[in-house]
Amino acid sequence: SSPFGPSSSGSQVTYSVGGAVYEAAKEARRQLLEIATEELEAAPEDLDIIDGRVAVKGAPGRSVEITHLIRLSTEFMGHHKPVQATGRSAVQSASPMFTVHVARVRLDRETGAFQLTGYAAIQDVGRAINPPEVEGQIHGGATQSLGRAFGEQLVYDRDGQLRSGSFLDYELPAVDQIPEIDVRLIEVPSPVGPLGAKGVGEPPAIPGTAALANAVSRAAGVRVREVPIDRWKLLMGSEDGK
Repeated sequence: SSPFGPSSSGSQVTYSVGGAVYEAAKEARRQLLEIATEELEAAPEDLDIIDGRVAVKGAPGRSVEITHLIRLSTEFMGHHKPVQATGRSAVQSASPMFTVHVARVRLDRETGAFQLTGYAAIQDVGRAINPPEVEGQIHGGATQSLGRAFGEQLVYDRDGQLRSGSFLDYELPAVDQIPEIDVRLIEVPSPVGPLGAKGVGEPPAIPGTAALANAVSRAAGVRVREVPIDRWKLLMGSEDGK
């Protein structure tokens, strides 16, 4: 059975577990180089790992594939102990994260209907260990935040019964409502996060609601004071000048 693990939230993955993975990887690397020393007749400090091979520094012709070294430590009658490593880490403090979201909208002043035509998210991510996944996290968080402005809400009737408890009733943003999101990563390494990384999943889930509401407010000339944004209230506000 698998050991208990927390949810992938609250900076509990890369920021918290990443340090342990990093320490385990360094130990596994050390063990691998120890095996390679006998094969290449060189000290561990004179070896490097490049493109799936362990090579002698300054002598690229003297190298051996990592897969060969693993076979030497795992196959029957292997000459070395298997490469097995563990790592531990304890994050003692938080790493503040900063983000800026910008929305561009098109508004029909006669109907109050609006369309999100452009969106940008700029975020300090510490160090992007896996940039595509970091960008994916920001895309998902921004979409979640925009959904609260578009239509996501919990609706209760007079008896306190939830009326928007299924995907038939709960209004998630559709694919034609979310434009291509321009994500820009700013790397200001954390002094305590693994390899300088910071948590990236939660910050983008916050400002999108306000960014869209502010863009609509500026286009309509009416202050949006609650979400989801109601186009009929925009029209009434325009008539009242509020």
